[in-house]
Amino acid sequence: MVTAGDKPITYKDAGVDIDTKSRAMRAVAALARQTHGPQVLTGIGSFGSLFRPDFRGLAEPVLVSSTDGVGTKLLVARRLQRFDTVGADLVNHCVNDILVMGAEPLFFLDYIAAGRLTPELMTGLLTGFARACQEQGVALVGGETAEMPGLYRPEDFDLAGFIVGVVDRAHILAPERVRAGDELLGLHSSGLHTNGYSLAQRIFFDRERMEPTDPLPGTGTSVGEALLAVHRCYLSALRGLLRDPALHAMAHITGGGFTENVPRVLPEGLDAVIDRGAWEVPVLFREIARRGPVERDEMDRTFNMGIGMVLIVDAALAERVRGQLVAQGERPVRIGRIERGDRRVRYEGQGRS
Repeated sequence: MVTAGDKPITYKDAGVDIDTKSRAMRAVAALARQTHGPQVLTGIGSFGSLFRPDFRGLAEPVLVSSTDGVGTKLLVARRLQRFDTVGADLVNHCVNDILVMGAEPLFFLDYIAAGRLTPELMTGLLTGFARACQEQGVALVGGETAEMPGLYRPEDFDLAGFIVGVVDRAHILAPERVRAGDELLGLHSSGLHTNGYSLAQRIFFDRERMEPTDPLPGTGTSVGEALLAVHRCYLSALRGLLRDPALHAMAHITGGGFTENVPRVLPEGLDAVIDRGAWEVPVLFREIARRGPVERDEMDRTFNMGIGMVLIVDAALAERVRGQLVAQGERPVRIGRIERGDRRVRYEGQGRS
């Protein structure tokens, strides 16, 4: 029952600070404008984002969309109170997911939900979004923030990203292009990217009782910094190959590792055979396997194992493709081949360290 002496209650009293959110929105608007070209017709703050695409040079443009998150890597960011890297992770992951279909990105939107939207959290995340969008040439056209103290604890937050790109229909990369005899080329990852963090944290922080600032042997960095390494974007390295007939398909190695992701780009009747001894697995993955311990089959279906993107290429043209990648500063590795089979991954070799 309300009495005359009761103090009026505000939204802030309930845990939602509109003023802080408004200040953050002014900051993100300034950051977002740095990613805008003439195609963006509205700024941050409108109810919707207007984007006028330029499809000149495309005979039959097809829009490609995707959405994803960063997962429990956010818990590492929270431990270290560093949030810009996971912002960049989100953009790069989404760009890679449409890149494997042959698409180049047009625009990106984000969603941030938190128990409490602090200036440190907002500034870090939005700086990461804007920096990655600038680097990849994608417009940050909008997003949404939600402060929900009844659903999240004050320190909790989550992210989602939404991306739209375009590809000419004739150049869509699809399983129908893949042939028996094709070669698999792998491009190196920068770390765990955005997958396998529940297992990695269980091992390092719960089982081993390590702190994020503890050194990780053989890496020259701390456990936390190794785990926070930004998810690589492969757009700049692969842009020149997207219309090359030698490139038949690509697989972004995310959750599910090789075992689950490579079959997504295989047609019925073909297998991918991966040689575990073709590349040296980075120290971070070896430490996870050793400290777990985690068996190799489980590692291969959880982590990228140091290979974040797999290209399926015409064997007769593989050397030329490899040369083009080297010219882009890549160190491509022949990691296997396509054979007749049951649309799965088969492994050979024991791996090397």
